Amino acid sequence: MKNNIQAENLPEIVLITSYPPRECGIATYSQDLVFAIKNKFEKTFKLSICALEYENEKQFYPKEVKYILETDNEVSYKETATKINNNELIQIVVIQHEFGLFRTNETDFIAFLNLLNKPIIVAFHTVLPKPNEELRKLVKSIEKVAKSIIVMTKSSAKILIADYDLDAAKIEIIPHGTHLVEHTDKDILKEKYNLLGRKVLATFGLLSSGKCIETTINALRIIVKRYPDVLFLVIGKTHPNVVKQENESYREQLIARIEELNLQRNVQFINQYLPLPILLEYLQLTDIYLFTSKDRNQAVSGTFSYALSCGCPIISTPIPHAVEILQNETGIIIDFENPKQLARKVIDLLENDALCNSISANGIHKLAPTAWENSAIAHTLLFESISERNLNLAYKIPEVNLNHVKKLTTEFGMIQFSNINKPDAESGYTLDDNARALVAMCQQFEISKDANDLTYISLYFNFIKKCLHKEGYFLNYLCIDKKFTNQNNETNLSDSNGRAIWALGYLISNREILPDTLIEDAIKTMQLALTNVLKIHSPRAMAFIIKGIYYSNKTHKTTDNLNITKHLADKLVQMYKHETTEDWRWFESYLTYGNSILPEAMLCAYLTLGTPKYGEIAILSFDFLLSKTFTEDSIKVVSNKGWLQNNTQNNEEVIGGEQPIDVAYTIMALSKFYDTFLDESYLDKMSIAFNWFLGKNHLNKIIYNPCTGGCYDGLEEDYINLNQGAESTVSYLMARLTIGNYFKTNQKLVPKMPAIAKKKPIPTNKKSQTITI
Repeated sequence: MKNNIQAENLPEIVLITSYPPRECGIATYSQDLVFAIKNKFEKTFKLSICALEYENEKQFYPKEVKYILETDNEVSYKETATKINNNELIQIVVIQHEFGLFRTNETDFIAFLNLLNKPIIVAFHTVLPKPNEELRKLVKSIEKVAKSIIVMTKSSAKILIADYDLDAAKIEIIPHGTHLVEHTDKDILKEKYNLLGRKVLATFGLLSSGKCIETTINALRIIVKRYPDVLFLVIGKTHPNVVKQENESYREQLIARIEELNLQRNVQFINQYLPLPILLEYLQLTDIYLFTSKDRNQAVSGTFSYALSCGCPIISTPIPHAVEILQNETGIIIDFENPKQLARKVIDLLENDALCNSISANGIHKLAPTAWENSAIAHTLLFESISERNLNLAYKIPEVNLNHVKKLTTEFGMIQFSNINKPDAESGYTLDDNARALVAMCQQFEISKDANDLTYISLYFNFIKKCLHKEGYFLNYLCIDKKFTNQNNETNLSDSNGRAIWALGYLISNREILPDTLIEDAIKTMQLALTNVLKIHSPRAMAFIIKGIYYSNKTHKTTDNLNITKHLADKLVQMYKHETTEDWRWFESYLTYGNSILPEAMLCAYLTLGTPKYGEIAILSFDFLLSKTFTEDSIKVVSNKGWLQNNTQNNEEVIGGEQPIDVAYTIMALSKFYDTFLDESYLDKMSIAFNWFLGKNHLNKIIYNPCTGGCYDGLEEDYINLNQGAESTVSYLMARLTIGNYFKTNQKLVPKMPAIAKKKPIPTNKKSQTITI
């Protein structure tokens, strides 16, 4: 009952917009935005819709539509404003504005805005340059009552400032959202839709004469001479407003022109308002997307954005949105209403697969920051900034998605790198990636008990065995032909050996749920791998080995392994004693990568042997590390662009170079410390760190891709590295599976239940502990 009361009292945000089942671009946009926000945040605020319609137009709306504003009814404006004003929970009103929605009723609309006593955000979907005085006055009237104005392109913002004299401080640029796509193979999709063997050109959207489809039809006369099997798909119904005014006369004109030119075999109309999944499949199978609008002032196009996100090479007329986006080989710009030029550019692309692939990849990179998930974050941060009530943003935890992990995995092992979300087989394999994958899949099996997971556990384990030589050391790098490469002779492999032992130990710790033959094989493999570890000097390698033995000892304790733990832990103690000062409590004179593994290993050594100084060093070094990486509500791990030296005068703030693996290791260490000491601050930091993947970082962009199940390779100063390689993807998965032990899926990060402290003597009053060694 308490949760229901809290849900009822959540602040409410109302979107005033056209909305499905009404068929228009803004309705689709608003539905996508609402879905994205609800899917990204929970228990933060309620979203409701005030649908725009005509007085004689009645729609059957979904449940989120709570209000109706009849745009041609003066009384409806006043009644709707009263309803909104009287609802104390409503914090913000967001209006999706397009001049056609309020045509002939601008006076009522402005009066409506002035009646509202809530903060107002207006999103302009159309921004016309060089306005007459009447239009300029109208826009200024909107600005006067708006707390913030959203536009979707830089050019629109410039026009509002230069031509309308709007306050630049009020303007927020939030690009049109785009859908994340897994990018299914073109030939598979073409076969599905009976288009195999055809070169496919396409355009989509509600049909009207402004789209100038005749430009492409006239260009086809030239194109089919070179490519007789080319097919042009015209996807979409005629715009409802066009049908009301002129029925299907425009479509009939196009059909007549097609017949006149004898192009019936080369043009196909898909006269439907397609469901999103089917539309995205059509766009993915498209070889070239054509945008031939003749509206010189069209500020933005959702259809254009969706095509780019699906990897379509685009040829477009120079609307402002296209000119802004299609730069540096992201697409091709042609003149308005120029079929000959269009034909030449289409033929050029059809004859140059390399250029097509380059444009496609560039477009995906360009549009990735505009994913609906990122649009949801941008909108929500704007809501937070102008709300008069603390919104307390709560990110949802995504469901576990193993698709990309499985996509990266061959019958031999996990491939190292990925081009966006396509595995790069030529990058080969590494022991590092397969060791981490073994840990992650064991974590997954602990939860799922799914026999299919056992296949992957065995596969990654066998890869580790393949890398172990009879002398007791591992090699790390193998090419796609499963042969060890020369890179093994050029790189220090100590850390790789440590990671493999960690993975083997974690596997052995699951003895109760895994096949006996697998565990016995893992024990033998680990014992061989431990024969030479006392010679290792890398602190991270020693830390991984200590972790591996800690886990192994849960089900297979040996005196030799305990002695190895003591030897390696004592080495780390000596390193700590050598480097530590009042202001620098660390094992080295710098902080580099994978830092949290060191204090976590000292904690594991403490939990294994019960030696107090190990626990003391674990606490002091971990608290020191956390002080360098956490603020009150965010994490910033040490950048690979500049390690943090023990000389603050020489340390400059480095932005970017943050790696998912460092965040994941931090979460795993926080988990171990929380389980041991039940300190709620560790739990809070676990939540903060995981939110880094979900968009709580300096770019406010997602690092984890919920569509593919992959994780982007890095957070840089002003962009996200979109490649979804093995290291980053498995790191995210380990982090996700770890926090799943403490927080509920698809809810704000809230503890499931108190953790159980280990039955070991632990330091009391940990914050006041001083080290005595």
